[in-house]
Amino acid sequence: MKTGFKRATVPLALLTLTALTAAGCNSGDSGSGSNKVTVWMYPVIMDPKANTAYWDGIEKGFEAAHKDLDLTIEQLPWENRDQKLATAFGSGKGPDVVLLGPDQIPQYQANGAVQPVDRAIEKSRAAFRPAALDAMTQDGKVYAAPIYHTVTSTLYNKKLLDKAGIKEPPATWDALRAAAPRLKQAGVATLDYSASNEASLNMSFYPLLWQAGGRVFDESGKKTAFNSPEGVEALTFLVDLYKGGAVPRSALTNANLFTDQALGKEQVAMGYTNTPSDAALAEQTWGKGNAIVGPALAGPRKQVCFGMPGGLGINARTKNLDGAEKFVGFMTEPAQIASMGKAGGFFSPRTDVTVPHEGPFAKQYEAALAHTFPGEPHPAARQLMALITPEIQAALTGKKTPEQALEAAAKEGDDLLARQR
Repeated sequence: MKTGFKRATVPLALLTLTALTAAGCNSGDSGSGSNKVTVWMYPVIMDPKANTAYWDGIEKGFEAAHKDLDLTIEQLPWENRDQKLATAFGSGKGPDVVLLGPDQIPQYQANGAVQPVDRAIEKSRAAFRPAALDAMTQDGKVYAAPIYHTVTSTLYNKKLLDKAGIKEPPATWDALRAAAPRLKQAGVATLDYSASNEASLNMSFYPLLWQAGGRVFDESGKKTAFNSPEGVEALTFLVDLYKGGAVPRSALTNANLFTDQALGKEQVAMGYTNTPSDAALAEQTWGKGNAIVGPALAGPRKQVCFGMPGGLGINARTKNLDGAEKFVGFMTEPAQIASMGKAGGFFSPRTDVTVPHEGPFAKQYEAALAHTFPGEPHPAARQLMALITPEIQAALTGKKTPEQALEAAAKEGDDLLARQR
């Protein structure tokens, strides 16, 4: 039994996953011996102490149930996650099991870095929410076993709304536009946004795109689709708010971290991609009754928010497939699904497990689950984000019009997709 976590170290040079494929998926070394199982986990539980305590308890519980196995859960930061994981997979020193999101699966599956987990969840497969499994499925096989489900929704600061005389929190684009001048007059920005290079577009621009009725990729997956009238409408909506001061200038350096953003600092009235943990922290820091969780933001065509399962994938080069599958099976048992949800404020990916939420916003987030969308999985999803983000920054700062910014991003994106065929 290990005590505490070890921070994993990986080579600095980035090795491509293509090299992994050329080397052969099943002939490498995951760094584990016959009785060892190594897991890469990330700070999914926001409180560092609670996060450490939870995974330490998982180590003890798993090893008590599987006395022949030696489990090590290594805690890594979110920063540069994909680069570090690609490097580890490419060098043959990756973990046996790793936490994955739906948008990572197409890339790692296409390059042979991960293998299906269908056998590990065979006995419990029927219990999972179909949407949770679908999000983790590629070519008919499941590549990550869901252990929790995230949900986001609108979060409002009642004190700031009251200051502007706004009694009904804005839940639509039109209502948000109407509230902006009143909030500005009260010295408050309206909408928080994350435009930095570190921010995921799933938690920033993409929900606006989906609310406008747009898509990131076309149906074939071979062309981008965000450079559409709907995409221009979404970016124009954002740019107009920014130019009018309704989106604070700090948006350019925001990175989806509630405590460091204008919303957390009570400088802006609302956010639209906020988690249950954000709401709990807001209730604690703003004062009881001042945090309001509303429905998913509604655009001109859709009411949609980002939400997805987080799941455990298995390294295709693991030397301990049996141990890796046993850990995946252990973490998808009802007891662990419930404890994971309670510890992290998540919802259950299984229909037969209800996570008891004692917070004041459980009902609101439960309702928002009906409007969640996990994004558009694609092997080039992460690379495309890196091309779109600078163009959104250019539009916000007035260097390009929304049309010019999306046209430039689409050209680069289509070139990227053409090279991958």
